[in-house]
Amino acid sequence: MLRSGAIQPPLSKTPGMKRIAAAIFGLCLAAGALPTAASAQGRGPDSLGADWREQQDEARAGVQQRRLVPLTQVIEQIRRRHPGRPLDAGAESMGDRPVYRVRWITTDGRRIDFIIDAATGAILSGG
Repeated sequence: MLRSGAIQPPLSKTPGMKRIAAAIFGLCLAAGALPTAASAQGRGPDSLGADWREQQDEARAGVQQRRLVPLTQVIEQIRRRHPGRPLDAGAESMGDRPVYRVRWITTDGRRIDFIIDAATGAILSGG
């Protein structure tokens, strides 16, 4: 009868590369040598801007009062012209004009930044 044995000693006796890499990563993290996610992206706690919540509340109220086009409608309009998906979107203003900024990725990998008039739904720039 043939018996199979371990080809390599158990991991507890011989540390593998993954264990060594994990140990080095842990030491670097503990020493502060690796950047945090916020510092690596150059963003702090207010990465959307200090007044982003107020802008979103104003946009929501504008849609409810039918002064602004819903962002979902704007995204569908962009999708019909440029198949893809939004990376992010938000309400902003250009002077006194409310606008939506939509960062879009096309199905072929191109990134397009759109500025849309939030009152009319007209694409002001991008695409």
